Amino acid sequence: MKIRNFYLYFLGLILSASLQSTAFAGSVNLLPATVSPKYQQECAACHLAYPPGLLPRRSWIRLMNNLESHFGSDASIDLKEVQEISVWLDANAGTYKRVRAEPKDDRLTESDWFVRKHRKIEAEVWLRDSVKSKANCAACHTQAERGNYDDDAVMIPK
Repeated sequence: MKIRNFYLYFLGLILSASLQSTAFAGSVNLLPATVSPKYQQECAACHLAYPPGLLPRRSWIRLMNNLESHFGSDASIDLKEVQEISVWLDANAGTYKRVRAEPKDDRLTESDWFVRKHRKIEAEVWLRDSVKSKANCAACHTQAERGNYDDDAVMIPK
């Protein structure tokens, strides 16, 4: 099953060779100009649909090829959807300097840039009922669903 996903993924890469990422490190909006409806539908059903530019390409490949074991959940989807989402993620994955390093276990919250950016947040904050975990970006980033992670749009809940 994983091998089939892998081959479908790379078939899609060939078809999408001309696509370019539209999310840049300095942008206020980290979502690409065109967001995959399948990505929104499938990924946002369980958590915030993270901007693909926040992780490098190889992290997205591993995540999409291991959906049956997605951080303790079975997030399996149809192979055609895996291919479609994978092509979009690859075209929009992070390539700029701060995102190039692959985080431990492909966790966005373990990436060097995330740890550095959130280093002053007290451990207690992540445990609050209003936050629950580091992966819950929308708890503090009030415009995260629109791809805006600007410091001016942060409100740490009590």
